[in-house]
Amino acid sequence: MASANALASLNKISPFLSPQRRYKLIIPQLGQYPVRPCPWIYTTICNNRSCKSANFVVAKPIKGRIREFRLLKSVELDQYITSDDEDEMSEGFFEAIEELERMTREPSDILEEMNDRLSARELQLVLVYFSQEGRDSWCALEVFEWLRKENRVDKETMDLMVSIMCSWIKKLIEGDHDTGDVVDLLVDMDCVGLKPSFSMIEKVISLYWEMGEKERAISFVKEVLRREITFSKDDGEGQKGGPTGYLAWKMMVDGNYKDAVKLVINLRESGLKPEVYSYLIAMTAVVKELNEFAKALRKLRGFATSGLIAELDPENLRIIEKYQSDLLADGVCLSSWVIQEGNPLLYGVVHERLLAMYICAGCGLDAEKQLWEMKLVGKEADRDLYDIVLAICASQKEAGAIGRLLTGIEVTTSHQKKKTLSWLLRGYIKGGHYDEASEVLIKMLDLGLCPDYLDRVAVLQGLRKRIQQWGNVESYLKLCKRLSVSNLIGPPLVYLYIKKYKLWIMKML
Repeated sequence: MASANALASLNKISPFLSPQRRYKLIIPQLGQYPVRPCPWIYTTICNNRSCKSANFVVAKPIKGRIREFRLLKSVELDQYITSDDEDEMSEGFFEAIEELERMTREPSDILEEMNDRLSARELQLVLVYFSQEGRDSWCALEVFEWLRKENRVDKETMDLMVSIMCSWIKKLIEGDHDTGDVVDLLVDMDCVGLKPSFSMIEKVISLYWEMGEKERAISFVKEVLRREITFSKDDGEGQKGGPTGYLAWKMMVDGNYKDAVKLVINLRESGLKPEVYSYLIAMTAVVKELNEFAKALRKLRGFATSGLIAELDPENLRIIEKYQSDLLADGVCLSSWVIQEGNPLLYGVVHERLLAMYICAGCGLDAEKQLWEMKLVGKEADRDLYDIVLAICASQKEAGAIGRLLTGIEVTTSHQKKKTLSWLLRGYIKGGHYDEASEVLIKMLDLGLCPDYLDRVAVLQGLRKRIQQWGNVESYLKLCKRLSVSNLIGPPLVYLYIKKYKLWIMKML
C-alpha cells in the first residue's frame, strides 16, 4: 500500500478545495471505509477535526470544469493523450470526474453507474485527468482496476497506464524520495492488476545510476528482494536476470567488477534471495577482475625486470596471492549457489565460468578439472581452451595433466598437432623448463612439423643461458644437431671453456 509520504509529490491537494483551509492526505483506517484489496487514498479536510467528521467540498459546476480541463489539454508521458475539441467529451465525462473527486462513493460504483455514458476514449481521459500533478493519483489506479475487472483494458489503455506509472516513478526518484516509496508504488501497481515489467525495474535502477545515486540503487534492489516483488518478464529479460543481475551488470559496464561481486554475495548472505542468473553475472565479474589483475601483475613484473621498480618483496607477494585466492573463493561460492538451485541446464555454464577463472589465475590442475566437468555435463569446451590449459600445466610441469591433455593428439590433423604442441612448447618456455621444451621441438621435427622461428630461438637462448650457469651442454648440442639436420640452422660453432685447465675447446657441428 502506498504511503501518504510516497505520493505526496504526485498527489497534491485538488485546486477545487477551499484555499483557506489546511489539507493533508490520510490513509483510511479499517472500519471507517469498506475493506478493499488495496485501500485508496482519500483527500479530506482536516481543519482540526477528526476524520470521521471531515467534510468533502463540492466541486465547481460542470461548465467551469470544462474551461479548466481545456487548459490541461495534454499530459506529457511516453505518448500524448490530447483533446483539442470540447465536443469530444460528453457531459457524462465531466459528471464522472466531479463524482470521483467528491469521494463520497466508491469509484467502481460511480463508473458502473455511468458505464453506458462513457466511451473508451473518455475513460482514458479520466485516467489522464487523475494522473496529473495536483489530482488524486490513486484514483487513476482505482479507475484502471475497474476497467480491468470490466475487461475494458485494451493495448492502448495498458500502454497509457504504464506510461503514467513510469512518470510517477520518475517524479518520486527525482524528488529525492525514499526508495521504499518507489517500491510502494510498484506494489500498488500489482495491487490493481498492473504487474510491473522487468523493463520498469530496469528503468528505476538506471535512473538512480544515471543520477549518481548508486547507494540508492542498491537500496532499491534490496527492498525489491525483501518484499519479493514479482514482475512480468520482457523479451530481453533473460540476459540480465532480474534487479540484482541488472545492477551487477551496470557495475560491470562501469568497470567496477569487484563491487558487482560484493553486491551479489552481500545480498545473499544478508538473507535475501537474488535471482540465479545474478550469480552467473557475478562469476563473470570475477573472471574480468582476475583478468585485469593478471594484466596489472604482468606489467608490474615487467617494470621490475627492467629495473624501473624494485623487485616484489615476500610481503607484497603474499598480499597478491591472498587477493587472487579471495577472488577465486568468491567465484567458487557463487558457483555452489547456482548448483544449489538445482537447474542442470546451468551446470555447463557454471563450469565454463570456473574454467575461465582458473585460466586467468594460472591454476592448471583446477582448470583441467573443469574441462572434464564440462565434458561430463555435456558441454564440450573449445579445442583452444584445452591448448591454453595444456600450456598452463606445462609452465607448472604437471606431467600427469599434460599426459591426459595430450591424449588423442595422434589422430588429429597436422595443423592441430602443430598448434597443440606449440602451446605445450610455449608453456615449458614460460616456466623455464628448457630441457622439456627441447624435447617438444625435436618431437615436432620428427612428426614433420616445422616449429615457429621465435619458438626455436627462445629454446636455444634458454639452453645457452643454462650452459653459462651450469655447464650442461648435452641438451643444447642435441637440439643444434637436430635443427641442423632439418636445415633450420647453419653449422654452429660451439665454444667451451674448461676453467680448471684454462682450456678453450671449439667444435663445429
